[in-house]
Amino acid sequence: MDSADLILVADVGKSRCRVELRQGGEVLGSAEQQGFPGLGMDGGAMLAFELLADTAAMLPGGLPAAFPDGPLRGIGAAVAGVEASAANSRRLAVLLSERFNVPAAVLSDATAAQLGALDGASGTVLIVGTGAVAFRFDGAGTLHRADGWGPLLGDRGSGRWIGQEGLQAALRAHDGGPATSLLGAANALLGPPAELPARLAESDNPARAMARFTPAVLKEAQAGDAVARGIVNEACRLLVNTVALASGDTKQVALLGGVVNSEFFGALLHNALASAGIEVVAALGDGMDGAALAANRRGLLQERYIHRDGTA
Repeated sequence: MDSADLILVADVGKSRCRVELRQGGEVLGSAEQQGFPGLGMDGGAMLAFELLADTAAMLPGGLPAAFPDGPLRGIGAAVAGVEASAANSRRLAVLLSERFNVPAAVLSDATAAQLGALDGASGTVLIVGTGAVAFRFDGAGTLHRADGWGPLLGDRGSGRWIGQEGLQAALRAHDGGPATSLLGAANALLGPPAELPARLAESDNPARAMARFTPAVLKEAQAGDAVARGIVNEACRLLVNTVALASGDTKQVALLGGVVNSEFFGALLHNALASAGIEVVAALGDGMDGAALAANRRGLLQERYIHRDGTA
């Protein structure tokens, strides 16, 4: 497939589903809506397929009218939960290929991020959004991973982790524990402290709801609140450890994700990584770019982790 061909690219994550129509690296149109729980659940392939197809239909002018420059040549979809179910991943590739009558590539959102950040080369990427995971592909194309185990068992230092720690600190202050401006921030953003447990329990995605408090924690930390700064420093320490576990002897990492886009947090994390002897290299792209690369190119270093269907 030529890199100038018209392709459909998707990031079907737990927080959002974004679809783009691309040609030669140019985004011709995009659409977005809320995400889904992940491919690992029962019926995950059909849920992801219906969400992606529905979002694609929201492209400006509608999907059929979105191809003025030629027919669609392929689909690349970065999807949350690919690691949890190879069967659902393959099924999703089949569904997409049959629906759009083009070759389809389905890969994990983390694999897509690594592909996009390093343009298909080997190396380590740390992704810090609602969750947190470090991915490294070595020269043989073998995956080395650390964390990314979800809000119940892992994702240490992630947006969910920072937000949750901040809310816990606010509730401790409400109970008479160490004073922190996070109490006022939580009250302003989420309402009375006593209502917080019920609000989270009623949320369709508690991890994402807690992650929404992360900007407030970073703001209070930057303003000098000791409790908030302690949370942020610990997040950096945990993330450095995650990178060290995944990277092995490769002392370089590219950073992606909404949390590291914070100038304040990004600078702290850069310093923490440098203190551990790990160099931060510029990310060349993101997960959408990685999905586009998987759609456009076969025989990638990461090929064994990409689920394909349809003819080349």
